[in-house]
Amino acid sequence: MAKYIALLRSVNVGGTGKLPMADLRAMCEAAGFAHVQTYIASGNALFESKVSAAKVKLELETRLLAYAGRPITVIVRTPAEMVAIHKANPFPKAVPTQAAVVFLDKPPPVDALEHAVGVKDERMALGNREIFVHYGSGVGTSKLRIPAAKPGTMRNMNTVAKLADLAAKLGSPATAKKTALAGRPVMPVALAARME
Repeated sequence: MAKYIALLRSVNVGGTGKLPMADLRAMCEAAGFAHVQTYIASGNALFESKVSAAKVKLELETRLLAYAGRPITVIVRTPAEMVAIHKANPFPKAVPTQAAVVFLDKPPPVDALEHAVGVKDERMALGNREIFVHYGSGVGTSKLRIPAAKPGTMRNMNTVAKLADLAAKLGSPATAKKTALAGRPVMPVALAARME
């Protein structure tokens, strides 16, 4: 079975559509995924599956549509892809919480960064299916908007590193026990993407 990391986008935008992580785990298990884990209350799920990444995406998006009554985009990566993304970080000296990755389903347009607005002290770079951003003054006060990033979902480098690490250990008895304990209490997801 292959290991996957699923990143949810636009859950709880505007205070609606709350998704407890217990419900997300239950959806993944109902889809037949194995060794399901979630990481923090921000829409990150890790699991193993016999199906392709495209089928994982379709299965989760279908279940999330039924759950929330509106489309919720799911971006899927393998552990190897997540490690490669972390290594490709063009801002390795930046504070990890100020360096982020916007995950996309497709490669960004080559001119994506030319259309960014609200640029202050942010630095940006394109990846394979990602846009890297360093928020010099922090993400909380940034006015940056990148139109090409709108269909994606963003995670900071700390989260990227942790997801890669957890996915590598997925399925081991020690990790399963630790994750089961860390899964409490259930908290709602708040994923309003800063790139919209």
